[in-house]
Amino acid sequence: MSHNYTAEVPRKLAHTRQIVCTGYVREDGLYDIEARMTDTKGHDSALLFKDVPSGGAIHDMRLTLTVDETLVIRAAHARTDSAPTPWCAQINEAYAKLVGITIGNGFMKEVKTRLGGTRGCTHLTELLGPMATTAFQTLIGLRQDAHERLAEAVRGERSPLLPMLDTCHAWRAQGEVVHVLRERSGAAPARAQAAADA
Repeated sequence: MSHNYTAEVPRKLAHTRQIVCTGYVREDGLYDIEARMTDTKGHDSALLFKDVPSGGAIHDMRLTLTVDETLVIRAAHARTDSAPTPWCAQINEAYAKLVGITIGNGFMKEVKTRLGGTRGCTHLTELLGPMATTAFQTLIGLRQDAHERLAEAVRGERSPLLPMLDTCHAWRAQGEVVHVLRERSGAAPARAQAAADA
């Protein structure tokens, strides 16, 4: 049987997973990072413990992390509004174990140590990856001194942006982005001053 992958083929909706992450600034100086995941089907589903009509939520789960400006988790709350079994929500309180973890290098490894396997919910735990990047984007987007903080990270000084280094190709320690930040953090002004002194 041959397939023509370039032609449009009639199709029908089978499954939709939506994940929405949102960052908020709190009046007390902390930040709330919220994630919601919903799973729906394009057809009626007869599950083991309930029937779900087409478009109804098989999963509807939320996770909220409260972080400080250094991305340390100060509070964590999980909520399950819909799940395939009556027992899924029993693990929600376990997500309080995230308190004290810093979002950065090694974050997901620590998450797996505390909430992996039967110690957590697969779907709630999956939300923590996009929530981590949402937390970073929330904080960096609010800072007027974002470039200086990036420069601090490159110089190795304490900064909540330090976790960006070596997290992907563009942010590799020896890459172009870090090179530009090094230039902006002091190398370029030093060259300009040397030229002026000459």
